[in-house]
Amino acid sequence: MNNFIDHVKINVTSGKGGAGSAHLRREKYVDKGGPDGGDGGRGGHIIVRADPNKWTLFHLRFTRHLKAEKGGNGGKQRSTGKDGKDVVIEVPLGTVVNDEHGNFLGEITDIGDEFVVLEGGRGGLGNWHFKTATKQTPRYAQPGEPAKQMDIVFELKILADVGLVGFPNAGKSTLLSVITAAKPKIGDYEFTTLTPNLGIVDYRGFGSFVMADIPGIIEGASDGKGLGIRFLRHIERNAALLFIIPADSEDHKKEYDILLNELEQYNKELLDKDRVLAISKSDMLDEELKALIQKQLPTDLPTVFISSVAQTGLSELKDILWEKLNQEV
Repeated sequence: MNNFIDHVKINVTSGKGGAGSAHLRREKYVDKGGPDGGDGGRGGHIIVRADPNKWTLFHLRFTRHLKAEKGGNGGKQRSTGKDGKDVVIEVPLGTVVNDEHGNFLGEITDIGDEFVVLEGGRGGLGNWHFKTATKQTPRYAQPGEPAKQMDIVFELKILADVGLVGFPNAGKSTLLSVITAAKPKIGDYEFTTLTPNLGIVDYRGFGSFVMADIPGIIEGASDGKGLGIRFLRHIERNAALLFIIPADSEDHKKEYDILLNELEQYNKELLDKDRVLAISKSDMLDEELKALIQKQLPTDLPTVFISSVAQTGLSELKDILWEKLNQEV
């Protein structure tokens, strides 16, 4: 079973507010006691909260409806009803919450983040609020506000410093497995990677950064071809993009241009991110072939020839990425 779930829709209902009380004080030897009806409690909220121990929305996969508790009714002696119990939905960092029409409601990006996505109804006022000089014993109180209901959509966008961008079978998973402790599935065929994989890259013993292997893009991905745009959203949160093109590509420049175009078609803002180009599987190249390929490559971004199998060029690649991630804005 695929445990990576990055898109979930849930119908949520907040709690109805409790009714205010219309109670009149009744005591021995007091013929006409005044109003002492208390306020109703508020209905429960629907709250979204960060859970740094989660990295997928899998735990919400089979959740269709969530309903908060209604507020308690007010009582005598100005006793306020109990507030309804909130429903807390815990989600991983990087989760964006929208309504069913795509309107932004909030996002979770840091530990400790939380927000109320749907408020519970306010409790009604008890009758003692309505006492006046001319109306000493009001016999009415407010009802609680009704519950609110809506569909909310959770969309996870992986939080990583560097996102790997490349065609299927470009060597992204192999690179991730070599320079991090991640163990992605690796095979010599397209779409080996069906879910994003994260790994932490140690840098020279004093620093680290997070790298994400995004499932391979193909030409037309922004239009839904191949795995479609399902995983392009994860690139949006990467600080830098590492383009991986294999040494045995028929046209390195064309492959880079196709990848760049797919990102632009999906979201033009992706082109504003720092970019690095790595030619993978370069252990099959001699210096003459490297020089020939270098002439074909774009000159507006740093390029490095790497081999994950032979573990060459990886230190240089880490240096370039570290510099990109820590350069002064």
